[in-house]
Amino acid sequence: MNEVLHEIPLVSDPNLLTSLGEDAGIYKLREDLAIVVTLDYFNPIVSEVYMYGQIAAANALSDVYAMGGKPIIAMNIVCFPSAEMDLSILKEVLRGAADKLKEANVALVGGHTVIDPKEIKYGLSVVGIVNPQKILTKGNFKVGDKLILTKALGTGIINNALKGKMVDEETETEVARSMATLNKRAVEIAQEMDIHACTDITGFGLAGHLYEMVEESKDKGIKIDSPSLPLFPRVEEFAKMGLIPPGTQRNRKFRGEKVEFSEEVPEWRQWVMFDAQTSGGLVLAIHPDKVEELLKRLHEGGVEKATIIGEVIEEPKGKIVVE
Repeated sequence: MNEVLHEIPLVSDPNLLTSLGEDAGIYKLREDLAIVVTLDYFNPIVSEVYMYGQIAAANALSDVYAMGGKPIIAMNIVCFPSAEMDLSILKEVLRGAADKLKEANVALVGGHTVIDPKEIKYGLSVVGIVNPQKILTKGNFKVGDKLILTKALGTGIINNALKGKMVDEETETEVARSMATLNKRAVEIAQEMDIHACTDITGFGLAGHLYEMVEESKDKGIKIDSPSLPLFPRVEEFAKMGLIPPGTQRNRKFRGEKVEFSEEVPEWRQWVMFDAQTSGGLVLAIHPDKVEELLKRLHEGGVEKATIIGEVIEEPKGKIVVE
């Protein structure tokens, strides 16, 4: 989508502080205040509609957190097949989202609903605030910086297996709980440690979003230690079975040439690098002297899956090397 937008002439405004490649748009209102704007919505990915609402809300809020902002208001985006579904289903989705917004201390101020002839789609538009001097961006990292990932990978593969009723209840619950977890605490802890760059991992997969960081940095690369990647239970099993969702396949086709895999990286783990995530974690870039302290604080703060997964390298520029 960004490639298409880059071909469209846009109005220039000196108060617009972000490029199209960032996680959210930021507009400066005054020297110490800017607004952060984003939106996201998608089809159901879990069987429980209340949890679907929670996940959709957490996912929409994540882009504001990834920019270092504080979300303050949100509006519902609803596509609902009123001829096919009972309104009680929509009520549960909205209740789940409202509870998640309450947890995030975000006010719901309205929304818009259209009739969809096929299936429900739900999400939120979100407005946040940030000090322009404290914005987190994707490409501001330094050579030698270590990279921390704050949530496990594999939601796309697990959700694909879920459609075939192959996922046990324990695994389904763990993955759903992770997707519904706000990135709020993770970014608050990270900001205390002077991190250099940040992005959240969603539909483009880990490789896709890492490449966006590389692209924004202009002259650096990234090296990933693939055995260190935190994975949900049974991701390896399902990936080896070939349960690769269409979104993950599209990601590899789109960004595959930007990723160099060593011979030691098995095929199933290569697919995990491109797996399309829903409400995934953050990737945080920080000076190597501070990475262990940040990791300790994240674990103590309840971000249990936070893991060092790689580092920023000087060469090859514009590439992701996976070992």
